Amino acid sequence: MGEVVNIQELLRIITLLKSQNKTIVTTNGCFDLLHAGHVRYLKQAKTLGDILIVCLNSDMSVKKLKGESRPLNSQDDRAEVLSALEAVDYVIIFEEDTPSDILSQINPNIHVKGGDYTEDTLPEATVIKAGGGKIAFIPLVEGRSTTNIIRRMDNNE
Repeated sequence: MGEVVNIQELLRIITLLKSQNKTIVTTNGCFDLLHAGHVRYLKQAKTLGDILIVCLNSDMSVKKLKGESRPLNSQDDRAEVLSALEAVDYVIIFEEDTPSDILSQINPNIHVKGGDYTEDTLPEATVIKAGGGKIAFIPLVEGRSTTNIIRRMDNNE
């Protein structure tokens, strides 16, 4: 089971893990309504290294990205649910629109995103590459998205 940490704790942990030659994998997102697509994605991301860190958008940054009606779940609730997943080692909440700043501090070996992104459309790609990291893309699970779930709920499906 994972742990929700602040930046100071995380950097201390990462220093120790890197001294043990552990492969650090990161990903980021809103993870508003956790669904099977998220779980499969996180499981697959974890297979790419030793430690999986999820950088979670804060409530404020989700509102900017998704609109005033989001998030449906608070950042603390989303972090708690994510940290309970077997694949997730650490969760850290970030306030900015993109995780570039926090990723420049973590300096992961591998950063993972969904297949709806490319290196050209990924805002944090420059930071990952500058730190010597690699970027991996995991295919999306067809039909599984928070937006689809909300749409079905609105239509009483």
